[in-house]
Amino acid sequence: MLKLYGGARSRASIVKWYLEEIGVPYEFVMLDMQAGAHLQPEYLEINPIAKVPAIVDGDFKLWESGAILLYLAQKHGKMPDNLEQQAQIVQWVIFANATLGPGIFVEASRERETPKLLKPLNEIFEKQPFLMGDEFGVADAAVGSMLAYIPMMLKLDLSAYPAVVDYIKRISERPAFKSAIGGS
Repeated sequence: MLKLYGGARSRASIVKWYLEEIGVPYEFVMLDMQAGAHLQPEYLEINPIAKVPAIVDGDFKLWESGAILLYLAQKHGKMPDNLEQQAQIVQWVIFANATLGPGIFVEASRERETPKLLKPLNEIFEKQPFLMGDEFGVADAAVGSMLAYIPMMLKLDLSAYPAVVDYIKRISERPAFKSAIGGS
């Protein structure tokens, strides 16, 4: 069975959410980060960078939430056959971790970046319910988790982006989201 390693309040919850969405059984291994569990030799064999999340799937080890999400989508038949659509999904997952997360959650850039990031997302969600169209997918787990963390962690006024607010509400009501993120 796939093992997912994470800590309290870590990006492992994003991977948990996606695993719940696609119905893949897993064992969650909670690492006590304050006690240095992530610095122990056994865990460093899984992730030499000593960060969470990481997975062990049989003999295969992988870390970085975006890479894990894409691996799971590919392995479990949740990626389209079309190369261009696959590339768009990869684009959104990288955007979530490399652009959206830092733009919103790094205080020094938040004021400047928030409108640049949320205005185009708002326009997308005015036209369609999810990033890739009518169905929830791995891109939504990556981008949606970052957006859903805004009302949980920051006191940002999102009223200028009503379609983003609706999207956050829509994904937050999903049972898999509630069990993986909403209750943490």
